[in-house]
Amino acid sequence: MTLLRLDTPAGRWVVGATVLGSSMAAIDATVVGIALPTIGREFHASLGTLQWVVTGYTLSLAALLLLGGSLGDQYGRRRVFSIGVVWFTLASAACALAPDATVLIATRVLQGAGAALLTPGSLAIIQSSFDPDDRGRAIGSWSGLGGVATAAGPLLGGYLIAAASWRWIFLINVPVGGIVLLLSARHISESSDPTATRGVDALGAGLAVVALAGITFGLIEGPTLGWSSAAVVAMLALGLVGSVVFVLVERSSDAPMLPLEVFQVRQFTVTNVVTFVVYGALGGTLFLLPVQLQVVDGYSPLESGVALLPLTLVMLLLSARSGRLAGRIGPRLQMGVGPMVVGGGLALLARTASDSSYVTGVLPAVLVFGLGLAITVAPLTATALGAVPDEHSGLASAVNNSVARVGGLIAVAVLPAMAGISGTSYLHPSEFSTGFRSAVLISGSLCAVGGVVAALWIRNPVDGPAGRPPRPGTREPVACLHCALDAAPLATDS
Repeated sequence: MTLLRLDTPAGRWVVGATVLGSSMAAIDATVVGIALPTIGREFHASLGTLQWVVTGYTLSLAALLLLGGSLGDQYGRRRVFSIGVVWFTLASAACALAPDATVLIATRVLQGAGAALLTPGSLAIIQSSFDPDDRGRAIGSWSGLGGVATAAGPLLGGYLIAAASWRWIFLINVPVGGIVLLLSARHISESSDPTATRGVDALGAGLAVVALAGITFGLIEGPTLGWSSAAVVAMLALGLVGSVVFVLVERSSDAPMLPLEVFQVRQFTVTNVVTFVVYGALGGTLFLLPVQLQVVDGYSPLESGVALLPLTLVMLLLSARSGRLAGRIGPRLQMGVGPMVVGGGLALLARTASDSSYVTGVLPAVLVFGLGLAITVAPLTATALGAVPDEHSGLASAVNNSVARVGGLIAVAVLPAMAGISGTSYLHPSEFSTGFRSAVLISGSLCAVGGVVAALWIRNPVDGPAGRPPRPGTREPVACLHCALDAAPLATDS
């Protein structure tokens, strides 16, 4: 396989195909939030049903993400990436045609499984296709262009909902998926990892699905069915037992989906704890915010999409600078301060319950938590990758990505109940607004706890900003914008 240079047409086609593929999955994770009030009204759905529309996708994606990366390493990254694109595209079409909420949830689960195949393959293709001298710039281009595409997602979604129907946020994936497949077939060379352990940890993947599904069901349905109901107790027990068995299986497996020894490194474990807390708080808030803006404050779907645009701009302007600063001073200060700033921004959203003006009620909060994310994401990702040896950096990235998604999954399931939001309360502005205020204050507090954890236990290394000396010819990792907005940090050598 001939390695590519970024400034050649062949290199640019590879970047374009992988960006377009990964952006489909990232956009779908964010744009659905804009459509939730509309979907809820059309299907006369409860809040629990809307939670499943979001968590169904995240559940299968989080549970199968590590398996997707392993399959690509073993059987060919382009092949698995292309299968994921086909799967995701067909599932998107099924989402668009869903006659009711139950079918929509089921097709969202399938869509998440497709995303678990294409998402890790996108970055792996970039890493394996480019000359080492250009690899950092190629990944930077992948990250930046993906961020721009993801930023456009809520705007596009809001426009499609206003001009046509919420179903078009899924239908638009069909032609895009076809373009990605065509570009992949013509411009991406096949690659695999000859050193990868052969074998698929199907049992581990199945147990991860069972564990997350059981816990998620219990947390979402508990407020409605009652925490002592047989179904809720049984599913929570199933989730907990599944989690324990998953750990036991992974410890004894010859080819585990999740090698648990990586968590013996304290720096890696603490970084993932901070990731879980911060991205959980962010995911839970971003689930509720479009409902607050549309149902309580009277925003249109397009206006609620535009409302988050300053967050994107702040991260585009500051994330790379934040990464360079962390490279000079180490990650501890930024990982301690950043989550606290994020928490402050989320807490400021409580003002929207009494101030519906965008300039005075929403914008300050968006700017503050955007600043906090810009401070946090780059050093957090760099620390997760740098805490383990170079040969395990791909695994570290995938684990950190999965932890972020699981954090968002659990937060979407449990945060509304903690804030007293359930049933059809999202259709009653005053009732929802009271709960939203509580929810963002809870989320802000959790982020502050994440900052304290980082300040106490993250250590600045003595031999390099991320725990190891920088590799020759590379730059330290910077934030992946579209992954941050999707509540999933993922970066490498850029």
